[in-house]
Amino acid sequence: MPHPWQDTELSAAERAADLLARMTLEEKVGQLSAIWPGSDAGGEDVAPLQHQFTGNDGPPGSAPGPASPDTLPPHGPGQLTRPFGTLPVEPLEGARALADLQRRVMANNRFGIPAQAHDECLTGFTAWQASILPTPLAWGATFDPELLERAAAMIGESMRAVGIHQGLSPVLDVVRDPRWGRTEESIGEDPQLVAELATAYVRGLESSGVVATLKHFAGYSASRAGRNHAPVSMGPREMADVILPPFELALREGGARSVMHAYTDTDGVPSAGDPELLTELLRERWGFTGTVVADYFGISFLELSHRVADGPGTAAVLALEAGVDVELPVLRCYGEPLVDAVRSGAVSEELVDRAVLRVLIQKCELGLLDPDWDPTAPALRPGAPATLVTPDGPGDGSPDGPGPRIDLDPPALRDVARRLAEESVILLANDGTLPLRPGLRIGVTGPFADESAAMLGCYTFPRHVGVEHPELPLGVELPSLLESLRAELPQATIDHHPDPGTAAALSLPMADGARPDVWVVALGDRSGLFGRGTSGEGCDAADLELPENQGALLDALVDTGVPVVAVLLTGRPYALGRWADRLAGIVQAFFPGEEGGPAVAGVLSGRVNPSGRLPVGVPRHTGGQPGTYLAPPLGRHNDASSLDPGALFPFGHGLTYTSFAWEDPAIDTPTLPTDGRGADGAGEAVARVSVTVRNTGDRAGTEIVQLYLHDPVARIVRPVQRLIGWARVTLEPGASARVTLDVHPDLASYTLRPGRRIVEPGALELRLAASSEDVRHSLALQLTGEEHTTGPNRRMTCPTLVEPLPAVPTDPGAVPAAAEPTTEEVSAPAG
Repeated sequence: MPHPWQDTELSAAERAADLLARMTLEEKVGQLSAIWPGSDAGGEDVAPLQHQFTGNDGPPGSAPGPASPDTLPPHGPGQLTRPFGTLPVEPLEGARALADLQRRVMANNRFGIPAQAHDECLTGFTAWQASILPTPLAWGATFDPELLERAAAMIGESMRAVGIHQGLSPVLDVVRDPRWGRTEESIGEDPQLVAELATAYVRGLESSGVVATLKHFAGYSASRAGRNHAPVSMGPREMADVILPPFELALREGGARSVMHAYTDTDGVPSAGDPELLTELLRERWGFTGTVVADYFGISFLELSHRVADGPGTAAVLALEAGVDVELPVLRCYGEPLVDAVRSGAVSEELVDRAVLRVLIQKCELGLLDPDWDPTAPALRPGAPATLVTPDGPGDGSPDGPGPRIDLDPPALRDVARRLAEESVILLANDGTLPLRPGLRIGVTGPFADESAAMLGCYTFPRHVGVEHPELPLGVELPSLLESLRAELPQATIDHHPDPGTAAALSLPMADGARPDVWVVALGDRSGLFGRGTSGEGCDAADLELPENQGALLDALVDTGVPVVAVLLTGRPYALGRWADRLAGIVQAFFPGEEGGPAVAGVLSGRVNPSGRLPVGVPRHTGGQPGTYLAPPLGRHNDASSLDPGALFPFGHGLTYTSFAWEDPAIDTPTLPTDGRGADGAGEAVARVSVTVRNTGDRAGTEIVQLYLHDPVARIVRPVQRLIGWARVTLEPGASARVTLDVHPDLASYTLRPGRRIVEPGALELRLAASSEDVRHSLALQLTGEEHTTGPNRRMTCPTLVEPLPAVPTDPGAVPAAAEPTTEEVSAPAG
């Protein structure tokens, strides 16, 4: 008869408690450890100080824990770190190797407990031959949570198929300073946008059975001067109202089962050693019951970087007491040093039990403790889905040859990658040159015109790991912008100028009659890690000047007198003020992934009508930033300073190739009680804000209706306005739809002091806008009653309804009424 912990009829908590009671201290600690196969191989680090921790020398003052699968820790490990994302491995062979390693792990402990295997999945599964989706900053540009949720579900399915249980994504850090190298990994500068898109990603990943891990909790993106790992100077209100809401929504409505602490310290307290953050807020107030995992080497950094611990044992005690359950990526502090700390009385064994119980409950939920659990990956089992396994493909990753092949870049996922890429491209400015007409002579130049890697962020496999293996094929089809333009515009004459150099060099092709009708110049970032690129983790910028002297190239192109279209393939926004009125067009794409080349080319040709909107403002001045649109009155331009910090192109801005009219704005309930209760004391009171959007152009297109809240008078200084909801509206020419957003009083709440969020009575203004600076209609809303303190279940989103309206017959001889100015008619709005 099986033991209770093996009884699948019992709850996960009951089973885990029974197993915990049977374990020795050493066996418990084994479940909190990890190994990182392949991390001690040669090459550059993919985590901070990786080789100091995984190499033979180890970090100062101590020996490293085991990194190799040849050396398993006693009674463990509890986690396997990045089986696919550390070294190139053909998917089929990787799945087999992982299954074999799991069998060894199970044999290494008395209860046959397998390890929980995790990997990165920020832009798709970070594995060789896996689909590469746009970077999170591009997600933000789509304003499309439904599509992102579908993408995440498919990413999770591919991970689960090869034996991965946990994904270290998404990143919920709200951009506060775009000089930060990890801006590309973030969704945007607005907490509402970050919250809703991250929550959609979490829902999708969790729906596939893969544990989503929220990172980095909390404040990481607000480091001083945008420097990675730098201290955070932030008050509790900014933390509560800007940084924390995305995590709260992703836990409450997304169902994330794991959280990763941040590397940084806030006001002198490291996140890894902060019980107020990891226990009091996360668990006691928010009710989180999953696991908190360490960012890589983060527990050791309590000793080696923050200097709040005098050794691995002290660091282990601080982290365990704060609420960190699992040490990643390798064992150093939560092994023998933790056992010694318990034996000496420095920390209670009850805290070890607390962490281990959470780990075991999660393993129960994943099926890892079921008696019939099989380490063989689902893709290797009989009856594996044909969408994942190709029976007649090669088994070694080569283009030809017999044997099965696991397809981590299936057509359906590639199609989603294409749609995300197309929706993420932003048309910032256009004087009518775009879309490019058939038959033009196009001069294509710039450092990234024929560079496929220009489409990829730092957490894609080719840029994260593949750069250390130049002999390795990319593993996926990845056309450059030049290749994509030639395929997109077969009737055009496209001349590539790979190294234009100076203005004189640019004039050479014009002397023999080959003068282009338009220049397309591809500028941007080279993603990398820890200084090996211009964008990415540890690649922070001193200012927001275009990198590597690309501004000089742009100046030289403009001086030729030929219209110039700038295509920006970047991981952050760059200051474009000096070219604001000198360019024929500006197209922004934030590392759009494997389908990025065709997506950008499709926008240039007009095949794709752009619908992307800026998730971060584009600055005017290289030194007039950082800043986000979430500024109070004194944070905006005023007579007290000669410097205008406003954006050249603001948050939410984006043009299309059609035009839209916004008509008949209305609010059904202009007065609401602060507590949001219905008139009869039951139900909820909401204000329904609506507007009709009509496509007045000659082609189908998508408008993003954004709703901002302006609070004229508050008890503390507040942003002039902030996004509270939006709707994507796709319409054929002449078609219209009624857009409705339900506004609950909770959406007007703000933090008065730590732990107290209020809704106060008074006048509000709801702004229907095409960007944070392009308000189309304003509607008044009055909140009445007493000041209301919100509870843990406050409303955090605006439910949205888009209803198509019947077509209205038009009189061919009628003169159309003048429409309100639209985003599509403005090339460079004022900051």
